Amino acid sequence: MPELPEVDALVGFLHERAVGRAVVGASVAAISALKTFDPPLQELTGRTIDAASRHGKFVDLEVGGLRLVFHLARAGWLRWYDELPKTVIKPGKSPIALRMRLDDGSGFDLTEAGTKKSLAVYVVRDPAEVPGIARLGPDPTAPGFTLDDFAAILAGRRTQVKGLLRDQSIFAGVGNAYSDEILHNARMSPYALAAKLKTDDVERLYHALRDTLADAIDAAAGKRPDELKDSKRTRMQVHGRTGEPCPVCGDTVREVIFADSTFQYCPTCQTGGKPLADRVLSRLLK
Repeated sequence: MPELPEVDALVGFLHERAVGRAVVGASVAAISALKTFDPPLQELTGRTIDAASRHGKFVDLEVGGLRLVFHLARAGWLRWYDELPKTVIKPGKSPIALRMRLDDGSGFDLTEAGTKKSLAVYVVRDPAEVPGIARLGPDPTAPGFTLDDFAAILAGRRTQVKGLLRDQSIFAGVGNAYSDEILHNARMSPYALAAKLKTDDVERLYHALRDTLADAIDAAAGKRPDELKDSKRTRMQVHGRTGEPCPVCGDTVREVIFADSTFQYCPTCQTGGKPLADRVLSRLLK
């Protein structure tokens, strides 16, 4: 799943390649992906892309007074073409959900792999009309997001920090991969309760959150969409590295398996050497 740093890089790429170009065609191949009907998608044709921005994991293109907003979900991606293929996309026959053609012949497809379709596209007049954007919490990378703001959010919450970091209504843009990396950098158990964190724990987690995302944003900046996935994978210290040695201490990276996802961590760095049990079966091995 693309998270805040990758979405930020996609926005930067679209700013360079698409802003200033007019839309000459927009079509949907996966009807379920289009979540709005007024204004219709065809209203984008003939309008110029004026700006590209990000709200959490949502990409927002301002197109002649309208907004094309999309969320790539778990298995979605943006495929850019300097020369867009002229082949007609057929519903249900390819992973393409939406195709956008620009006036210089370039354009992009929004694609989604797998059978579980969650990619979402909206055509709206105001991004606040998108329910997911309206519910977003603060952007943890914003210059004005302070340690005091962070501490106030955590105070009194009897919620495990792993889930808290991933909750888009709490922090916009952080997903499974970067929450693993943030907690590893903070040397903190994913099962730690926010309300029980000491002052120095909160400060350490705040700086790990900010620094991890800032480093990832810097590393992703300037890359083409087709380079971002591999770039993200190579930067991970624990996420997706089950069974490999931790780059900090050398202990074996372990994982916890949920019904539809997994997370990784280092026992030595994060849990005092104690392995975490699968949450389906138990909480923390004593």
